[in-house]
Amino acid sequence: MIGIVEVDPSDEAALRAYWETEQTAIRADRPHALLRTWDMLLKDAQSPGRYYRRRLLAARDGDVTVATAEIGGFVEDNTHLADLEINVLPDRRREGIGRAVYDDAMRRCAEQGRTTVCGELHVPMGTEPVAAAPYAFATAMGLAEVHAEDHLVLPLPVDDGHVAVLRTAAEAKAAEYEIITWGDVCPDDYIEAFCALRTRMDSDVPIGEVDYQPVVYTVERLRTSEERVAKLYGSVVSAARRRRDGVFAGYSQVYVPHGEPDVLQDDTLVMPDHRGRRLGTLLKLATLGVLTEEYPASTSIHTWTDPDNHAMQRTNRDFGFRAVERMYEMQVKRS
Repeated sequence: MIGIVEVDPSDEAALRAYWETEQTAIRADRPHALLRTWDMLLKDAQSPGRYYRRRLLAARDGDVTVATAEIGGFVEDNTHLADLEINVLPDRRREGIGRAVYDDAMRRCAEQGRTTVCGELHVPMGTEPVAAAPYAFATAMGLAEVHAEDHLVLPLPVDDGHVAVLRTAAEAKAAEYEIITWGDVCPDDYIEAFCALRTRMDSDVPIGEVDYQPVVYTVERLRTSEERVAKLYGSVVSAARRRRDGVFAGYSQVYVPHGEPDVLQDDTLVMPDHRGRRLGTLLKLATLGVLTEEYPASTSIHTWTDPDNHAMQRTNRDFGFRAVERMYEMQVKRS
């Protein structure tokens, strides 16, 4: 008899079983997955954030956790929206467990007033999504594809000669800009400009038909985010600033999980008036330089890019990123 329960974050044994099941289920299908560590889950579950909260569900067969679900949602913005991820152990699939977990999670979303539910799934490159079991499951549950991104991976270190070629070509087109970098905390002198860039990124990032409304980054929101992120990651931020007037033209940000070799490339934004000057390349070169010096144990960078974002796809290819799988954002709306 399968029972579905919400995991008590203070129960480390139950939380550990949840994490181990999640890890096993994802790794069975995705050799290139970038997964959260045990320390990440523990800290996140036991110290929930101010702006985003998670609920963890476990499907148990006796004392064994055979499937997991995570329901995430914003607290102040986009309160109609929930993120849902479901994972079932490989040897327990096709028993109706995934459907039972989905139904239970959707009931909980409805109780919270979450009328739109989104979930991500990944399919190996070259595989038609309709032929992949996760895609078939999502569509059978009534979700529809609303967005897609390529999961790209760059092995580290990058050859010094290749870096030099990229830098020479980019600097020739962007001489009027300087690149500045910082770590976990944005300097006070840049904070207002950085908030404006983060707000613009939230509006500009391609999300297809996902039912999400961009948020405004205030200084308070950014500082709260920095404090929380620093518990889980080291951050590296680069920003492009025009020399003659100090106007910020863009930024790039990467996260380095504490004690882990795989790096997450998050945002890269160049403001519209400053595009066409290879600033995206310079920004990524700057974060790569910091990674090389301060995080030499890093072995790869992972990033996700819209297939139709041709400029960023080209920049990533220039560095040597290769696509390993495609992420599909699936969505369902309920009244």
